[in-house]
Amino acid sequence: MYNPFSLEGKTILVTGASSGIGKATAIECSKMGATVIALGRNQKRLQDTFNQLETSGCRQYSVDLTQEDEVKAMLEGLPKLDGLVNAAGVASTTLFQFATPDKIRSIFDVNFFAPVEFTRLLLKKKLIKKGASIVFFSSVDGPVNVHIGNSTYSATKSAIASVARGMAVELASKGIRVNYLMPGQTETPLIHGNSITQDQLEQDMKSYPLGRYARPEEIAYGAIYLLSDASTFTTGTGLVIDGGFTVL
Repeated sequence: MYNPFSLEGKTILVTGASSGIGKATAIECSKMGATVIALGRNQKRLQDTFNQLETSGCRQYSVDLTQEDEVKAMLEGLPKLDGLVNAAGVASTTLFQFATPDKIRSIFDVNFFAPVEFTRLLLKKKLIKKGASIVFFSSVDGPVNVHIGNSTYSATKSAIASVARGMAVELASKGIRVNYLMPGQTETPLIHGNSITQDQLEQDMKSYPLGRYARPEEIAYGAIYLLSDASTFTTGTGLVIDGGFTVL
């Protein structure tokens, strides 16, 4: 059956595949027929993701993208890619007056420098095919709005949006598309890893027109669109998936 969203015959690399949106993206891409290369820092959780992939020929690599030696070793023997999803990232809630240079560098290392340098190395080694699709994960926080305590996190996501747009222009001559997703709040371990209580999260959900946060797979579907042939005329674009939050 005709399906422009199919990923059959495509090799897709997903970072941050050991949990959250990255995990959902890897699994959903495999359901759409892609051969998935899953990257993550936690081997045990990464293995759980790998066990749920539905296509043959998939690979997994336990690697910390902030460690140059680990990344370069992993790139040896890597097949050429039809798609790249930079989903790895961390959240941080810190009031600006307490955002020390070390804290700012730490979150930028993971959310900005690591995915940007990883993508640059893949391009330099010609591991991303002509006509491929690159997807970055930004956020509505930064490019669209901001929350108290999120100034540093928002800065990383604004930077990702900007570099993705610049890359889209530079890589267009090779037919390589570059886009970014801007999710709203999503039910992942990241939102439960700080001082915000469940009651506070439930209260915050009421500010979303749909009355809830996104499920990880709902964000993954956006990545699938951008990876698939359904979006061959889409580049330099940020796709908002936020349950209507930013229209209010």
